[in-house]
Amino acid sequence: MASQPFQPPPPPDWVVRYNTPMPRPTKAAASIPDPPGYSKEKVLGKGRAQQQAAAAAAKPAETDVLKLKKAWEIALAPSKQIPMNAIMMYMSGNSLQIFSIMMVFMLFKGPIQGLISTNTVFAKFESEGIRGKLLGVKAVYVLMQFGLLGLGIWKVNAMGLLPTTRSDWLAWESERQPLERAYFAFG
Repeated sequence: MASQPFQPPPPPDWVVRYNTPMPRPTKAAASIPDPPGYSKEKVLGKGRAQQQAAAAAAKPAETDVLKLKKAWEIALAPSKQIPMNAIMMYMSGNSLQIFSIMMVFMLFKGPIQGLISTNTVFAKFESEGIRGKLLGVKAVYVLMQFGLLGLGIWKVNAMGLLPTTRSDWLAWESERQPLERAYFAFG
């Protein structure tokens, strides 16, 4: 009896279909029009880098509109943080504990860093077409950062760390009244 070499079982049907190229489209499939904005000639005729360069050169106005839209999204992002931070500040309480102090520190740190880096945040959106409009976007961004700073000042005042109500820094201590008066007798 001659031994036959081991033959693995045939692959499953789905593996064969996966490795087989797609069949050519039939006439019914060829009659379906391409989606709007898609052209086989553009895809087959040029390389991807050439297509991107042609699209960028052909539509600078559309690029400016998209840049301005993205800049507005970044400018309004701090306004979305105000309600969340307000709830967190309310829930942390007004006592002087490490948790509430760290929350206040983080509330001040974020807007101050945002104000310092305003020009670098919007540097990637700079272009001649939207330079004037970008100034208004930056102004809104700065106002939103000041809103967050105002929330921090409110919290510090609620904690009793701002000297707004009394002249001494020990606001929880009542004023001391002397028990008796001392009279000096000279004589």
